Amino acid sequence: MGRQSGIDRREVLRSALALPLGLLASKVAAAAGCGLTPAQTKGPFFPVVDQADKDIDLTRVTGHDTAARGEVLRVRGRLLDEQCRPIAGVLVDLWQADTFGRYRHPADPNPARPDPDFQGWGQAVTDADGRYSFRTIKPAAYPLAFLEDGRADRSTGYRTPHIHFRASRRGYADLATQMYFAGERLNESDLVLRRVAVADRRKVVIEPDRDADGLPLFAFDMVLARA
Repeated sequence: MGRQSGIDRREVLRSALALPLGLLASKVAAAAGCGLTPAQTKGPFFPVVDQADKDIDLTRVTGHDTAARGEVLRVRGRLLDEQCRPIAGVLVDLWQADTFGRYRHPADPNPARPDPDFQGWGQAVTDADGRYSFRTIKPAAYPLAFLEDGRADRSTGYRTPHIHFRASRRGYADLATQMYFAGERLNESDLVLRRVAVADRRKVVIEPDRDADGLPLFAFDMVLARA
């Protein structure tokens, strides 16, 4: 067996444990009303290189004639405070792997060729009702580590399909979290999802609906704590 490369199980676990204590304390202190969204690691692939195109449609890249590969879907939701009031002006970052399990990130060890027509990262700002929306594709699962020859190291496990979010606005604690797809086989073994309290998993594991165009629609609301 060759030498492992890339992130491993310990790195993911360390990231999960490194969540700010203030966010965890706020979650415990939440009173009646809208419960805080579980904070999760933003992972090792948060965008580090700026890009010209980071709008809300990740299935199209400016200047490309071809759309992204994969199953197209919508993610739509609201940003709320703990009293369930909408928060306007929240910057929402969304980033994820493509249909091959590859991120648009220079440190991703996945040897798969990234989809050149997938934007990989988008940004939205919530409106007066706290609403945001993205058009994207369903990301693939991917191994936590690879062997020297590029094959998956199955002994380290896999990340289940998920989408990363970061929500930030002055006066509120920044939130990094992840959204998961209900019914995925790997959900029960995912190292990051397993760290979310069972009672809170319904907040981040989402059942699909359909939008007006017939696309799968995932309604993902997020609740922020005051800073």
